[in-house]
Amino acid sequence: MSTPFYVSPQQAMADRAEYARKGIARGRSVVVLQYTDGIVFVAENPSRALHKVSEIYDRIAFAAVGKYNEFENLRIGGVRYADLRGYTYDRDDVTARGLANVYAQTLGTIFSSVGEKPYEVELIVAEVGAAPEDDQIYRLPHDGSIVDEHGAVAVGGNSDQIGSYLDQRHRDGMTLAEALALAVESLGRDTNGSDRRLTAEQLEVAVLDRTRPQQRKFKRILGRQLTRLLEAESAATTTTDDPSDEEE
Repeated sequence: MSTPFYVSPQQAMADRAEYARKGIARGRSVVVLQYTDGIVFVAENPSRALHKVSEIYDRIAFAAVGKYNEFENLRIGGVRYADLRGYTYDRDDVTARGLANVYAQTLGTIFSSVGEKPYEVELIVAEVGAAPEDDQIYRLPHDGSIVDEHGAVAVGGNSDQIGSYLDQRHRDGMTLAEALALAVESLGRDTNGSDRRLTAEQLEVAVLDRTRPQQRKFKRILGRQLTRLLEAESAATTTTDDPSDEEE
């Protein structure tokens, strides 16, 4: 009778983490940035049917990378949790922190379970507040841990390089056009250092806009509006860099 192989718990968790990270790294990145009037989500996603960014509740949105069927199940579960809590208690009792805790429990349980493979997903849950200092952004890796983020965050394939680029250039008080331009620039940076120019057709963009009069603050930026925002910031950058505009 053969002796079964022994794998230490530490090695088993390390192998599961490596498996999940490799799956997540194969996906295109998503970036989330704060701007003056809210939070903007930008994903490199040419599909108009399979969304990486979605609304969860009035002031809460969800972004994810990795396996679509896995993070879509999590999104649906989050919507059901938010609807039930808002109906049972009060709409103000539905918060990004509460939702992040629910996702953390789910991901942590699956990650530590020997009977099933870990989810190959990384999530962002964000809530827009009445003022920029009240905004909340939480990043949830595959193991169910929660990271409280501020300013800008990237998840997905090239997230380390993109995150470093964002940290160096993001600032408080940016307009939507400025934040969108920075997000697109960061997503266009390849691992070899070259730059790609992403078009509106390759992007999925949405915002949580605190200035909207409706109770629901989530809005997708599509078509002509997205093209105008990209062109406006590009024109402003060109004008600023044009040496002919400088005084002699």
